[in-house]
This record gives sequence, C-alpha cells and structure tokens, in this order.
Amino acid sequence: MSSIREALEQREREMLAPQAAKSANSRGRLRPEPEDDVRPAFQRDRDRIIHSKAFRRLKHKTQVFFAPAGDHYRTRLTHSLEVSQIARTIAKVLRLHEELTESIALGHDLGHTPFGHTGERVLDGLIPGGFNHYEQSLRIVDVLENDGQGLNLTWEVRDGIAWHSKGKKGSPVGLDPSRRAATLEGQIMRVADLIAYVNHDIDDAVRAGMLKASDLPEPAVKTLGATSSARIARMVKDVVTETQHAGLTEIRMSEPVLVATLAMRSFLFNAVYENEVATAEFKKAAGILGGLWEIVRERPDEFLDRRIIETEGLDVATKDFLAGMTDRFAVTLYERLFIPKPWVGPISWNQL
Repeated sequence: MSSIREALEQREREMLAPQAAKSANSRGRLRPEPEDDVRPAFQRDRDRIIHSKAFRRLKHKTQVFFAPAGDHYRTRLTHSLEVSQIARTIAKVLRLHEELTESIALGHDLGHTPFGHTGERVLDGLIPGGFNHYEQSLRIVDVLENDGQGLNLTWEVRDGIAWHSKGKKGSPVGLDPSRRAATLEGQIMRVADLIAYVNHDIDDAVRAGMLKASDLPEPAVKTLGATSSARIARMVKDVVTETQHAGLTEIRMSEPVLVATLAMRSFLFNAVYENEVATAEFKKAAGILGGLWEIVRERPDEFLDRRIIETEGLDVATKDFLAGMTDRFAVTLYERLFIPKPWVGPISWNQL
C-alpha cells in the first residue's frame, strides 16, 4: 500500500510539465534520512525553512530603509514573501514545481546581514576572504540552523539558493548554463527576485518621499506600466510567454521587457540604493559592525559558538554571529558594549 507521500509524488508525475523537477527524482540531501509519510521532499524543505530561526529574523532585517518608522515599508521578510508569490505564479503557469520554487524563494535571503547591502559590504571588508549573503544563506541551511545540524535540504533547493544573486549589473536571464540554476524552478527564483524588488522598492521610495512616480525613466514606464501592479503583471506575463515559446528550455524574458527592467534597476541604484539621504544612517553601520567585530573577538567565550571556533576558526565564528544579527540586535548590542550609562547613586531622603 502506497503512502500519502507516494501518492503525491505520482500526482506530480501526472500533472507537472516534463521539464519540471520532481520530488521523487531529487538528487537527495547532504545526509540521507528517511522520507516523510505525508510530505514530498520539496514540501518538507519549505516547511523547514519557514520554521527556522533565520527566517523569523528576516522581519527585523533591512530591505531598503533602516528601521523605518512607517508600518508599510518592506523588510527582508516581506521581500521574501513577495518574491515567493511572484515565483509561484510563474511556476504554476508553466506547470513547474511550485513548492520547490517557493522553498528557494523563502530561503534565498536567509544569510543577509543587518543593515542590508551596506552591512554586506562592511562584512565583505572585515572578513578574510570576503562575504556574500548567498553563500551565508547556504551555510545557514547546511550548518548553522538546528543547533549546528543544519536543515539538511535537498540539492535542488540548495542549488537555487546558490545561484539567485545578480548584484548591481547581473542579468536575471540569458546566462550560460554553467552560471545559472540547474532547475527551471531555480531560474524562476532569479527573475522573480528582480521583479519583486524593482517594484516594491519603487513603492517604498515613493512612500518615503524620495521619488515621485514621474521621476521613473519614461521609456521603461512606457514598456512596463505606470504602477507596481501593472509592471509586475507585464513582467510575469512576459516571462511565462517567452519561456513557453522557447519550449521550457530555460526561463526567458523578451528583449524589450528585459531592457526596461534593467533600466528600472539602474535608476533605483542611482536614485535610492546609493542616494546619500537614504543611506546616511547606513554609514554608521561600518562603525557598529566594525566595533562589534573587534569586541566579540576579544570576548569569544561570551558571544561566539565554541564549536565553530574549534573547527573553523575565530573569523568564521565571528562572521556567523554578526551576519545573523537583526538590525536592532546589532544596535542594541553596540549600545550595551560601547555607550556609557549615566551613574545612578543610592537614593535616600536627603537627595530628594
């Protein structure tokens, strides 16, 4: 008698496109383990990511604006959720594996530093050998979560996380096979990430008063649309249409939509991500993270995981500690360690 999981795996074989990844055909996990009676492998991975501590910490990690006072600005957590929604929409239309796509989307930024990309640049300068958040995301799911046991995710999810990053100028599509995810689901993640942040970061910048809708590059607006919802709809439709026309050989975008999307990203870098007003507070991140880097290395027994120090060294243990911090944890710890507190003497009747 087959298990519930086996029945679901059979449903995948019957309903998904031939090019889709299938749970039963996964390349496996870093450490072999018994299959679940109910959940196929990729669904199990999604659940493990959602229940991880690193995923919960994303709610207090910067997306664009540091500790914004308004209730409606994105954080790294809401960014991941928006990426997941866009990625699942694309996967559903193409009859690819939605839960694999969702797992990659929810896990892709687990290794992000406090203070957004500014924090990443600071750590990259502090740590011998440099720092990349996608490498740290893999380290979290492979090693750091679950008290040093990791989440033991499937190869397909880990591959998608490893290849999601594009940087300032990288293209979301059209890469050589050696430089992109092995699964179509992983390739979806790369383009969905760009679609999400280009649009929601414009929305947040307008809300913050840094931009007006009329500031956006006119050729890109003409191609993509005048609102976030219109642009997302245009981009998603273009991705699924172009990918279908190519016979699902790879995830694609048409040239006009790709050019307009990259133009929007370039505009955002100039107008928002590298804007002196928006990043003024982030300049303080160098002092905060630099100070914490020094003091936790001086007091490793108080702050760092002794197991990591013994097996991988002090630099790695310090990197893991700092990269895992939320913005507010980093600020609070810095205040505790570096900001003197006023002396409060004994209180008695003759001091009133």
